[in-house]
Amino acid sequence: MRSSSPDPDAGADRGSASGSDLDPSHGERDRGPAEDIGAASRSEFDLVFGGDGFAVDPAAEVQRLAGYDVLRVRANNPGPLTLSGTNTWIVDRNPAYVIDPGPDLQDHLEALVVAVDARGGLGGIALTHHHPDHTEAVGALRELRPAPLAAGSGKGLDVKLADGVHFGPLTAVPTPGHTPEHFALVTDRVCFTGDAVLGEGSVFVAPYPGALNGYLNGLVRLCTLDLDVLCPGHGPAVWEPLAKLEDSVGHRYDREHRLIMALAEGRRTIEELLDRAWSDVPLQLRPAAAITLAAHLDKLDEEGTLPPGVEYPAWDPSIWEGASWEEPPREERLL
Repeated sequence: MRSSSPDPDAGADRGSASGSDLDPSHGERDRGPAEDIGAASRSEFDLVFGGDGFAVDPAAEVQRLAGYDVLRVRANNPGPLTLSGTNTWIVDRNPAYVIDPGPDLQDHLEALVVAVDARGGLGGIALTHHHPDHTEAVGALRELRPAPLAAGSGKGLDVKLADGVHFGPLTAVPTPGHTPEHFALVTDRVCFTGDAVLGEGSVFVAPYPGALNGYLNGLVRLCTLDLDVLCPGHGPAVWEPLAKLEDSVGHRYDREHRLIMALAEGRRTIEELLDRAWSDVPLQLRPAAAITLAAHLDKLDEEGTLPPGVEYPAWDPSIWEGASWEEPPREERLL
């Protein structure tokens, strides 16, 4: 996950983090999140909308997202792979829809219930993909607020996502790569990208047949949509979606170029390839970088350009399941 050095105030007016500064008239719609905050204390506000660790002023982001009737609830699970925490997104009202309920943390679940109830109840839950930091709270949330579940795969689904499938206000767009069943979810001019595109840094691509080409094709598909904002699985909202998507595509081709140069120099071991093509990755993220390296090697192999004798990283999904969510994020996130 590489540092994209986002402008913390890009496209948004700065404001304080008090509820009184949330202008529900800001944006394209005339309804906002003021009622979602209610009489919440500052600590509750920080739990729901941000607080320490956000790359942008939380009140300014709340204001701008309110114009699209979108609310972010960030989980308190920072770490090397979750960065500042996993985002749960809530859109619409009467009823509201939840995208990626997040980890099964009590304070996070309580914040979701408060926000959903303030919006007139829960109409459905949609998953972008099945990594546990995005899905663990599904069961607990449905026990408290029963609602249909939509995802690209898994048991107990009420709606199976596929290209163009509608679920409440959301439309599914395939964005494989991070996982095979990954979907972005689009409503109006808002795209909930899950881990296909992040608000800070870039994602790892899992090695499976066609993963990297599928990932690039998914990003290009999103480039064709008329979007105002990307709402990612981690990090702040992205208000220049086309530039971010193009940068994400360019980043992958830059990594591929570095890898091809490393191979041309005769490098064949995992460490040699990472030293040359992922030299900017912090040590703690080398295992995750090796996953993306494998996906890049797969792409070269599929294209018939991979030389013989290259050491191939073992794909071990436990790199995600076993990752610590307690370790603070690093400044550099470069996959």
